[in-house]
Amino acid sequence: MSTRDRALGALYGLALGDALGMPTQSLSRSDIALRYGVVDRLLPGAPDQPIAPDMPAGTITDDTEQALLLARLLIEGSGQVDPHAFAEALQSWEQDMIRRGSLDLLGPSTKRALDRLADGVSAEQTGRDGTTNGAAMRVAPVGLAYGVEVTRGAAHTALVDAVVESCRVTHNTGLGIGAAAAVAAAVSAGVAGADLPTVVAVAEDAAAVGGQRGHWVAGGSIAARLRWVRGWVHDLTPNELVPALDEVVGTSVAANESVIAAFALVEVLGNDVRGALTTAASLGGDTDTIAAICGAVLGAHHGMSGLPADLLDQVRQVNRLDLDTTVDGLLALRATNLP
Repeated sequence: MSTRDRALGALYGLALGDALGMPTQSLSRSDIALRYGVVDRLLPGAPDQPIAPDMPAGTITDDTEQALLLARLLIEGSGQVDPHAFAEALQSWEQDMIRRGSLDLLGPSTKRALDRLADGVSAEQTGRDGTTNGAAMRVAPVGLAYGVEVTRGAAHTALVDAVVESCRVTHNTGLGIGAAAAVAAAVSAGVAGADLPTVVAVAEDAAAVGGQRGHWVAGGSIAARLRWVRGWVHDLTPNELVPALDEVVGTSVAANESVIAAFALVEVLGNDVRGALTTAASLGGDTDTIAAICGAVLGAHHGMSGLPADLLDQVRQVNRLDLDTTVDGLLALRATNLP
């Protein structure tokens, strides 16, 4: 399997997970079970869907759209992301979503940070309390543009530096950066051909490095929670896994809940991409982001052939997705950013 195939798998896996979770985002696990059972197919947003009402089945959300926005800025900036250009692009994206009648707008950390930037606060301070998963959900392109060492204990300096740039305006905290570093490193390691245990181990190492960057905020460490969940979930039966993720790990927009839940699914269901993504879409809470992160990591490892072709074809058609040029641009950067 080629590096390009894995890179395409990462971005298309992100989009597929995002679309599967679209109709269930912000619903409870019990509500999802009552309405849909297990979400094993692409569903439209119901009229009363709190974020994506009446959206066609297979529609992507902010997770994919912001990831592609970040990819464009990385390519245009030769691997660098200017914080003010990023802020302007995010604001323009939200205005476009409003014009389209969508309720899927900027998340709380991002919105607060951009308001501060507009008020003249420096880019180093605008994201000083951003602890949600907004940076992690869109960071996969950094993992394509930057290589990592697939050995334990590596510092992953160049990749983490790039992650910090992508987080600075909105999620400039140890939690925000640690979560985004974990996702970017996992995607990068997957694209490099690492096996899944190594992918998750590299994610943990990068989370530890990223967790030391940015502003300190109270909250359970991303790296420590990743280390814990990897061991804990293996003691659970399949029937125990979903309620455990919902009730113990958590599925909220908090980075140290939803990002950890995504990696727990990678750990347990990593060789069953369809099962991992449909489980993520059925968990409740921030389902689209959990499934998107899970899809990006598993897509990077398994490549395009590992993604459910029937579901992916529908997502590509509904959203008119053609990511070849984007992936080629990111891989051109990767060629100059290998460890």
